[in-house]
Amino acid sequence: MNKRTFYSIVAIVIVLGVYTYENFLGEEEKAEIVSEGQASKNDTNKYFLPSSTTGQIVHHEGYSLSYSEPDEQAEWVAYELKKSHLSSTNYKRPYFEIDKAVKTGAANWRNYKKSGYDRGHLCPAGDRRYSQFAHDETFLTSNISPQEHEFNSGIWNTLEQKVRYWASKYDGVFVVTGGVLKGNMKTIGDEDVSVPNQFYKVLIDNNTGKTKMIAFLMPHKNSDKPLYEFVVSVDSIEKLTGIDFFPELEDSIENKLEASSSYKGWGF
Repeated sequence: MNKRTFYSIVAIVIVLGVYTYENFLGEEEKAEIVSEGQASKNDTNKYFLPSSTTGQIVHHEGYSLSYSEPDEQAEWVAYELKKSHLSSTNYKRPYFEIDKAVKTGAANWRNYKKSGYDRGHLCPAGDRRYSQFAHDETFLTSNISPQEHEFNSGIWNTLEQKVRYWASKYDGVFVVTGGVLKGNMKTIGDEDVSVPNQFYKVLIDNNTGKTKMIAFLMPHKNSDKPLYEFVVSVDSIEKLTGIDFFPELEDSIENKLEASSSYKGWGF
C-alpha cells in the first residue's frame, strides 16, 4: 500500500467517524426533545385533558396535543385560556417550524404551500399573546390544520374571538379543539395531510361556581349563521371522533353536561 492510498483510507475513516458521531448526537438530541414533550409542564392542566386515540400526547408550555400520524396533524389541541392570558400585544409573526417533540415526525409546513389552504392554528396565536415565547410556540406544525381561508378568517375566527370574550367574562375557560379526522377527506402535500370536513371546539368553565360546558361543530366552510346555531352536545362530538372529553370529571357531572346541547348560561 503506497502513502497516497493509506492517507486516502485514513481520510475516509475520519469523515465516516465524524458523520457517525454527529448523527449519533442528532438522534440523541431528538430523543431528548421527544422525552421532554412527553412530560407535563407547569401550566398543563392534566385534569381536563381528553383521551388520546393515537397514544401520542405532546405537552408544550402553552398547550398539549394528541398527534395523529396518519392525518399529519393533531386530533386535538387543549389549553387553558386564563383571563390573565388575554393581551393586545402584537408580536412579529415567526416562521412555522416542524414540531420535533412529535416522535413519529410532524408534518412539514411546505405541505401547505400552494395548496389553496391556510395553515390554520388550532391554539390561536391570539390566545397566547402574554409572552413572545408563548406566541411563537403556536407556530409549530403540530398546531395547524388545513383550513379554507374564508372559513379561517370568517366564522372560525368569530368563534375564537368569542372564546376570548368568555375567558374574560368567566375568569378563564379550558379549550379543546381540532378537526374531525374521520370519513372521506381530501389530502394535501407530499405527506398527505388530511383536510377535515368539520372542525370542533369544546369548552368547560369551572371557575364561576357551577361547572358548565359548551361544544361547537362546524362544517369546513364559511357561514353567516350565528354561533349558537353550531352548538351541539359534547356526546355528539365524542361519537364522531372517538375522543373522551373530560374523563376525570365525576361521572354524574360529566354525563349530565356532555349530554346537553343547551347554551344557557353562556352569554352570546
